[in-house]
Amino acid sequence: MGYYDQDYEHLRQNRKGNKPGWVISAFVGAIIGALVILFSIPTLVEMNILPYDQQAAGIENDVKGTDGSPESIPANQTNVVVDVTTEITTAVDKVSEAVVGIVNLQESNFWATESSQEAGTGSGVVYKKAGDKAYVVTNHHVIEGASDIEVSLSDGTRVKAKFLGSDVWTDLAVLEIDGDHVEKVAEFGDSDHMKLGEPVIAIGNPLGLQFSGSVTQGIISGLNRSIPIDINQDGVPDWHADVMQTDAAINPGNSGGALVNIKGEVIGINSMKIAQSAVEGIGLSIPISIAKPIIEDLEMYNEVRRPVLGVGNLKALSEISGYHRQETLHLPEEVKDGVAILEVVPNTPASKAGLKDLDVIVEFDGKKIDSVIALRKHLYNEKVIGDSMEVTFYRNGKKQTVTVKLSDQSL
Repeated sequence: MGYYDQDYEHLRQNRKGNKPGWVISAFVGAIIGALVILFSIPTLVEMNILPYDQQAAGIENDVKGTDGSPESIPANQTNVVVDVTTEITTAVDKVSEAVVGIVNLQESNFWATESSQEAGTGSGVVYKKAGDKAYVVTNHHVIEGASDIEVSLSDGTRVKAKFLGSDVWTDLAVLEIDGDHVEKVAEFGDSDHMKLGEPVIAIGNPLGLQFSGSVTQGIISGLNRSIPIDINQDGVPDWHADVMQTDAAINPGNSGGALVNIKGEVIGINSMKIAQSAVEGIGLSIPISIAKPIIEDLEMYNEVRRPVLGVGNLKALSEISGYHRQETLHLPEEVKDGVAILEVVPNTPASKAGLKDLDVIVEFDGKKIDSVIALRKHLYNEKVIGDSMEVTFYRNGKKQTVTVKLSDQSL
């Protein structure tokens, strides 16, 4: 018998001699292992380590009661609720209830029966509550042509609104509603100190009241944008709207809603977007610094009180042929820019100062006037009722200057 055989035989003899101790150890180990598994099952379930089907079914089938019948042990399940609060959610919570829906109702005749039908919807912002009244700002184009207006509150309640006034130049309008329905009012912020890239939130009702209170996020993409507006739809811009640009999604129905800063303050009234197939993410909002004085006038006077010059049917020289510049207006050849007056309204500041038909205005207060828009913006943005203004113009080829005392347009 070789070395390997002897060693094997020795090992076999030893195992024979120790058999009772080995069997007892194995038996005790099996019992301990079973107890460990039994008591660890609830822990595994609580830790969600076991698959769902074992938690719900397998454990109940494997565990027996003292009488041998199946005993159901319910699995411990934990529902995890995460409370996510950020600057954005805080800002939205602060102002969202003050953003409302605006319903434009217009009269219609159907089978000789007159009734008001919904012609369109937009958004608005409750900015003030005084006594039993509350005040809402929206866009002029949202309520244009309405015979009746309703305001849809954040809880879905619809209340009748009283139209106080609107301004076509800034595209703003103010409504009055019963203050008993209003619990939250928006706070105006400072749009003059917004920075490029600053986060903003747009809140409104895109595509109608079905999506009321929709919130979109973006940044300030541009400041002091000047957008040409053709108010009378004659193909010639009548005004340049001064707006802020944002990439926060603004869709039809968002008009009149709020553009909000990270503090939950309204810094703009959403007004329009550039809607072209190749354009994405260019929304435009009226800065609240421009909107505030307009809102105050509309609320107090039902119109915007602007100074009036008293001239009508204006034409920029760029729209007038060279022939009429020479033969009708008698302008020197070097005069290329200015605005021709085709009509002076009687008993207005212009007529009282001596301005006449076919005069060509070239300067206001020493500042060049090269378009109808430039004329209006100087008059509306730089002057107030009662101011004096120097008007430089050409008449029959001669340059002249007169001082005009500006008055209220209602006079």
